[in-house]
Amino acid sequence: MSLYRDTAVVLRVQKLGEADRIITLLSRRYGKLRAVAKGVRRTTSRFGARVEPFCHVDVQLYTGRTLDVITQVQTIDAFGVHIVDDYQRYTAACAVLETVDRLAAEEGEPVLRLYLLAVGALRALAGRERDASQVLDAFLLRAMAFAGWAPALTECARCGASGPHATFNVQGGGAVCPECRPAGSVRPSQHTLPLMEALLHGDWDAAEEAAGPVRREASGLIAAHLQWYMERQLRSLPLVERTVPELIRERAADAELVEAATDGR
Repeated sequence: MSLYRDTAVVLRVQKLGEADRIITLLSRRYGKLRAVAKGVRRTTSRFGARVEPFCHVDVQLYTGRTLDVITQVQTIDAFGVHIVDDYQRYTAACAVLETVDRLAAEEGEPVLRLYLLAVGALRALAGRERDASQVLDAFLLRAMAFAGWAPALTECARCGASGPHATFNVQGGGAVCPECRPAGSVRPSQHTLPLMEALLHGDWDAAEEAAGPVRREASGLIAAHLQWYMERQLRSLPLVERTVPELIRERAADAELVEAATDGR
């Protein structure tokens, strides 16, 4: 039996059998891991609460035939305690974990920078000192830089001409100059690309001065750019922009439609 130990972030969990779970982790030294936590769904489990999403843990495992097995877990940071009771922070944190899970595609491949980005984003969301949507946008921009997909913001994505440039094209790779501008380019506010640049490089003083419409426009461009290059949509991203009152109104509207359809019969 080969034992090993590492620090990790819990990305997701899924049921296995009657009492076990498969835990997907992003670890510091070994990258993404999938391991079995035996008996954690029982009320008598010693560490069931320590292997929930958003937990930052010190974990010991041994190598199994198909999946490794978790033998010990110690909590380093219980980020979830300060995230799950705030809808916007919870959905932003879900988007962080889903992005990490997608970008760390190969199990056992070290991705130290992505691990540090995930821990930093969860710590910022749990700390509640910064706007949740801006923390998420900063994480997504830096995660795209890690993956090699960072949008061009201060130079033309096609010819490299220095900016600032007034138009942005997702398929083209970011900001584009007038000579290179392809069809379908958008013209964001003059403050949007500087905001994205500030978030990418951690200039929070400049980022926090941005007005609400500029923040929303930047979030839309970042999400579109990420999903275009990832070639799939993230399920959690559409929920980030919604607020609890909006969800309540949507559910009420759905209920009214069902009631109207029932009365019509």
